[in-house]
Amino acid sequence: QVQLVESGGGLVQPGGSLNLSCAASRSIFGVYQMGWYRQAPGKERDFVALIRWSGDTTTYADSVKGRFTISRDNAKKTVYLQMNSLNPEDTAVYYCNVWLGNRGAAGSYWGQGTQVTVSS
Repeated sequence: QVQLVESGGGLVQPGGSLNLSCAASRSIFGVYQMGWYRQAPGKERDFVALIRWSGDTTTYADSVKGRFTISRDNAKKTVYLQMNSLNPEDTAVYYCNVWLGNRGAAGSYWGQGTQVTVSS
């Protein structure tokens, strides 16, 4: 069973920082990529960032480029999202996602989400 456990969300003032973590269950194998998405109230879930499990490929949404950094720890099967210069528009539930198998052929799985609120 694939389990993704997110942590690190919370309330932060504009201009502040948060670091999200997503740990995948140790039993999984064949990770192709992991990523982060977010969903604000009343809006669709949007892509934020992804990282391939081999090599250095990362991709970011335009709205977070230069402010967010995605990284990984292969041994811990954990992906991180360092978020800097946060603004109220970043307020959302942040979801972790993993693709298993070559280009996700073995499935795509989601975490339960962690709330990020940016407010003064």
